[in-house]
Amino acid sequence: MLSLISVMAAPETAGAAGSTTGSMMTTFVTFGLIIVIFYFLIIRPQRKKDKETKEMLSSIKKGDKVVSIGGIHGTVVAVKETTVVVKVDDNTRMEFSRNAISSIINRKGDGATASSKKKSKKEEQVSAPEESVEAPVEEVSAEAEKKDK
Repeated sequence: MLSLISVMAAPETAGAAGSTTGSMMTTFVTFGLIIVIFYFLIIRPQRKKDKETKEMLSSIKKGDKVVSIGGIHGTVVAVKETTVVVKVDDNTRMEFSRNAISSIINRKGDGATASSKKKSKKEEQVSAPEESVEAPVEEVSAEAEKKDK
């Protein structure tokens, strides 16, 4: 009778061992998918942003208008190996670490960066409707003056 019970229990243990390997496999696949998702949503974009920032900091030159991470606006007067001297006011010059420069607003030779060009295009689009609204108002006021005379 004892052997009968052990024979009946043997298939259950074999099935249980197979299900644990299956559940371990799904666990590994799930963790693998999570790692891939994190790579594409977090790690890869951060590396791209770091690379762009490094290129921007290495391309700073005299005459560029920059903004520091503290929000200070100024013009680059001198570029050293690890620091940048920024002219903030007529007689005020500040020396910043290169890493403290947040962005370059205007390049000396280029005139404006791509983000500045986008902003100026938006300003032109916004200013265009204002001009068309103002013109009829002047015409109406001129017609009103003619009627008053």
